[in-house]
Amino acid sequence: MKFPDLEFLNHIGHIGIHIDYYVDRDLKFDSKMKNICLLAISLLIFFAAHSQDLKKFNLYKPMENAAEKIESAVKKAKKEGKHVFIQIGGNWCIWCARFDDFVKTDKTIDSLISADYVVYHLNYSDENKNQELLEKYKFPQRMGYPVFLILNGEGKLIHTQNSGYLEDGKKSYDRNAIIGFLKDWRLAALDPSNYKE
Repeated sequence: MKFPDLEFLNHIGHIGIHIDYYVDRDLKFDSKMKNICLLAISLLIFFAAHSQDLKKFNLYKPMENAAEKIESAVKKAKKEGKHVFIQIGGNWCIWCARFDDFVKTDKTIDSLISADYVVYHLNYSDENKNQELLEKYKFPQRMGYPVFLILNGEGKLIHTQNSGYLEDGKKSYDRNAIIGFLKDWRLAALDPSNYKE
């Protein structure tokens, strides 16, 4: 998680000092009220830190023609012998940003994705909810965001993945769960010739 810049923290610190001054001297609040004020400041810092995580995150393009982009991804995947990996979410989604950062900074996961998938980021936001595509893919938004779709080289939906099952139960993703998911749904994993006895 990225933290607020020093100027912001300095400003929050000054607010805390002012609250501390008024609580202790002028208003004579009890320690319970003082703790409530300090908790409010802590929550403000927490939410500011999360909002800063998303300030530079601009992976999803609300105004592009998603149907055309997916069609191009399918053609490319078929030509290259890969599957299409659609990540549905938006620039507002903290878990979308975390997933993007997680897979790009792990060389094994990044290599698996590059070798086996053509990736497309399907936007869902107030600007463009892409309702027709979500209906076409059987309403994957029911699982929350991000949600992942795997399409084959013909554009057929072969898997919908709830990303919650890939989380580590804290504030990140589980590396082994992601690697397993990517290996289980790559083209080679579904090739019948790999299972002949």
